[in-house]
Amino acid sequence: MDSRGSILLRAAEIASVDGLEGVTIGRLAVELGMSKSGVFSHFGSKEELQICTVHTAAEIFAHEVVMPGGALLDLADRWLDYSKRRVFPGGCFFVVTRSEFAARPGRVRDALMLFNLRWISLLERLCGDAQMAFEVDALLAAADRFAVLYDDASAYERVRLALRARIAMPTGMEMSVATANDNSIASHASSTS
Repeated sequence: MDSRGSILLRAAEIASVDGLEGVTIGRLAVELGMSKSGVFSHFGSKEELQICTVHTAAEIFAHEVVMPGGALLDLADRWLDYSKRRVFPGGCFFVVTRSEFAARPGRVRDALMLFNLRWISLLERLCGDAQMAFEVDALLAAADRFAVLYDDASAYERVRLALRARIAMPTGMEMSVATANDNSIASHASSTS
């Protein structure tokens, strides 16, 4: 991995614990054994570093959760496993950062919002129902936060049971299946920088 990739991976790990505001050029320089100017030269500003970190996290998320494809429960199971395995040490990068930037206008919020809109759109397509997509996203986020806060992995199984029960409820529409082409969560986010 090149130095830019190493910087962004470490930035995403930090952000999952301390939020994107916890990601600083100075901190990354110290943790990666680089000079501040060496880190700064890759991004030019803290905001650009944060946006690139969002794009990196989106690519990792797409690889871990979306690209293998499958039906809604397949995606949900991979999402729960992604959180449980602590792909990012603080749990789901996007659960942490979308809360942090929800009320802050600007380019970082826009990048997070774009990712989230694409994620919800994918869930809506797989569910065939906007309300169910909202509930699935909320359950996944709840599992992540409960498991991280209480260091209690039982939340993942509890949410799996809740999802199966919710999906069994009729919505009046057929469900779809995710495909490798749904990788757009990462590729579109990356093209906005």
